[in-house]
Amino acid sequence: MKYNFPRLDQITKANFEQNALDLFNYQFREVEVYREYCTYLNVTSPKSINEIPFLPIQFFKSHKIIPSNRSFEKIFKSSGTTEGNRSQHFISDLNLYESSFSISFKEHIADPDDCIVIALLPNYLDQGDSSLVYMVDSLIQMSRHELSGFYLDNLYQIKEVIDKAKCTDRKIVLFGVSFALLDLAEQNMDLSKVIIIETGGMKGRRKEIIRSELHSILTNGLKVDKVYSEYGMTELLSQAYTDGTEYFNSPPWMKVMIRDINDPMSYRPDGKTGGVNVIDLANRFSCSFIATDDLGVIRNERFKILGRFDQSDIRGCNLLVN
Repeated sequence: MKYNFPRLDQITKANFEQNALDLFNYQFREVEVYREYCTYLNVTSPKSINEIPFLPIQFFKSHKIIPSNRSFEKIFKSSGTTEGNRSQHFISDLNLYESSFSISFKEHIADPDDCIVIALLPNYLDQGDSSLVYMVDSLIQMSRHELSGFYLDNLYQIKEVIDKAKCTDRKIVLFGVSFALLDLAEQNMDLSKVIIIETGGMKGRRKEIIRSELHSILTNGLKVDKVYSEYGMTELLSQAYTDGTEYFNSPPWMKVMIRDINDPMSYRPDGKTGGVNVIDLANRFSCSFIATDDLGVIRNERFKILGRFDQSDIRGCNLLVN
């Protein structure tokens, strides 16, 4: 059977469900691990997205998730203390990933051509093979500006670069991991006019705090009106962004659903908390239906991440995981 995949920019709210069902049929046929999982659950012909099984995200640590007839161009790995604890996402089409993040960034943040892109992502650079680093590096290259680049823990250098960037007519975008942004805030560095995008996580460097508290510290310490957030992960090829609130906006080819943590095939209504399921139609050549370890809530088609929950709270989601 031949599959004619649409471009990401051709996916809309109106045709999303049909595209999701078509992609399920392809992945059920071609991705062995996903087929085994769905067969175990006795779900092989879903009629709606509510019937589609979502693969527990832990599978990316224990299995190679890729169609049997596809090779891969690159492997993205999650952050982790040991190689065995790192998720691996085998990427069959880097152009698809680049299309996904460039469209989303342009829609929710700015056109990279009009930006100076500064990255403060020391832990991701240390471990390597990061999808976030790949994305930000690509945006840096798209900006074609000498001040764009990766900067480590030299706070004086970052201040100097931002001061120079403020003298240009470009928007300044700073991607930063949470603990590194807090380092900047403690220096009371003036980053007014800078679009700050926190990518989450203290990575063991600081005590974890809720996002609202983090953003309060950052807005006060960095003298900005708001802080943006990016929601993405190794296992996804799409990102969602906040616009200064706590709620994320997804691109048209990505949808978040909130599952009941005691019955993973049931879904919670708007405003009710549960586990975060993600449909990512950019994950064409791995698995587009992923049950994450995040806890969240949806309101008016936007979602909020409340934290993570212990695996002991998940019921019925660990089938086939080694």
